[in-house]
Amino acid sequence: MTEIPSPKALFTRSVSTLAATALASLALVACGSEQAGTASVRAGSSIPSPTPSSEAAFTAMLDRVARSCPAPGPVEKHPGDAAAPAPTSGPEVELNARDWCASALHEERITRAVWELADPTPEKVGKVLNDLGYVDGRIHGLRQSGAATTFALDLRDKGGRLCLDGSVDGERTMVTACVAPPTGPFAVAK
Repeated sequence: MTEIPSPKALFTRSVSTLAATALASLALVACGSEQAGTASVRAGSSIPSPTPSSEAAFTAMLDRVARSCPAPGPVEKHPGDAAAPAPTSGPEVELNARDWCASALHEERITRAVWELADPTPEKVGKVLNDLGYVDGRIHGLRQSGAATTFALDLRDKGGRLCLDGSVDGERTMVTACVAPPTGPFAVAK
């Protein structure tokens, strides 16, 4: 059973994260490095390592979103429709039951949050993702592609392989499950 932290504990954690972020930003500015913040990260420069507190908050958000999903476990083979060939790769085959369930919940919450963006620039989409609890170190490929802003989210947790691919263009939002390698650097499995 997952224990839900008290509001006071969440507030304390948020204040600690905010203070650590502020100090890190000041240190970057004081050292004369490029402008601190998410704009340079999203523009393709190196992604900062997540702090333990931001990663803990991210993991807590993943747990909250997936609290109604099955416990993590091995991937189970699901019988396919006899009339249609069963898939041999992709999310349907490679994600465990928890990741498959969580993918639908993450897809819905992200779609609802970015739906109303009139001009979904990478900066605006990144801010919405951050406001939902997705940390910069888990947001990949956030860029403008024609009229759309595209991104991928690394949601691997507890041995799972879940990732999401997203595209937002102001009229249509698509967020779909994908499969990442079980360990190592993030990449969407092809």
